[in-house]
Amino acid sequence: MSGPAALRVGLTGGIGSGKSTVARLLAGLGAHVVDTDAISRSLTATGGAALPKLASAFGEQMIDATGALDRQRMRELVFADASARQRLEAILHPMIGVQTRFAAAQAQPGQSVVFDVPLLTESGRWRQQVQRVLVVDCDEATQVARVMARSDWPEAQVRDVIAQQATRTQRRALADAVIVNDQDTTLAGLEAATVQLWRDWHATVGEASLPLWNNPATLR
Repeated sequence: MSGPAALRVGLTGGIGSGKSTVARLLAGLGAHVVDTDAISRSLTATGGAALPKLASAFGEQMIDATGALDRQRMRELVFADASARQRLEAILHPMIGVQTRFAAAQAQPGQSVVFDVPLLTESGRWRQQVQRVLVVDCDEATQVARVMARSDWPEAQVRDVIAQQATRTQRRALADAVIVNDQDTTLAGLEAATVQLWRDWHATVGEASLPLWNNPATLR
């Protein structure tokens, strides 16, 4: 007997939106979640496969005392230098794409796959890879408050990151659905909205409509 209709869903949202919480809720509903940010971190952690190329491209000073990428130093560099960002992406994105494809292939037959992609809108390539795009959205004041609370960043740093990301309007324009997670949204309310959307999507989409999987280098 075949399993339930499977979906490929792209999940995104700005920093502090609550996207990771929705990803955990979807995993609880049976989705196979592929976290592309976690893949990126694994590639740049101590012993990560991307480190030799990054050291060659940016210098040994970008590798910290533990042998991992100095993420803060790299963040400061790419914010200040667009060409550095392009060089970083040219190294990481193909590697992330390969690992993303491998991770997605671990899903069970008939299991829906959720690709948790922070920069889905910015990449411009994911729309062709998934059947649905889900955006978790909140107002900027909520983003700032959440990130400052969890990361102990100054407000200016949080706003710099927000400015580097796609706008709320751009993300919403790409979305098949938007879950609002503002400051007054409760966890129970967020869960209810997520469960209802997931059920609705699976009630209306069959396996035959799954898109073809393209070159993994285009997935980031």
